[in-house]
Amino acid sequence: MDTLRPLVDEKPVVVFSKNSTDPVSHSMKHLFISYGANPIVYELNELSNGQEVENSLGTMGHVPSVPAIFIGGNFIGGANDVIGLQVRGELAQKLIDARAIWVWNGDR
Repeated sequence: MDTLRPLVDEKPVVVFSKNSTDPVSHSMKHLFISYGANPIVYELNELSNGQEVENSLGTMGHVPSVPAIFIGGNFIGGANDVIGLQVRGELAQKLIDARAIWVWNGDR
């Protein structure tokens, strides 16, 4: 986690992706944007320590290692985990708690 912590702490919503053409990571980014959040997306193939970051994600038990999503510095999981939060109506509150968004009108 030492490798990840500076990256994860940079913004309230952090998405790790393999590359910019990954459709699942792209969808996650746009889901957060639709809530009004501004996620930072790290493309592992563009990071000088991308393999090290990917290995760190793998040691957290997340397979495949990307997309890997952090909200408020906490590891959420992958796309299925985020969609689960959305379906249960919990995603907006997590984003509010992380100060990624300030208000939510509940129209999702």
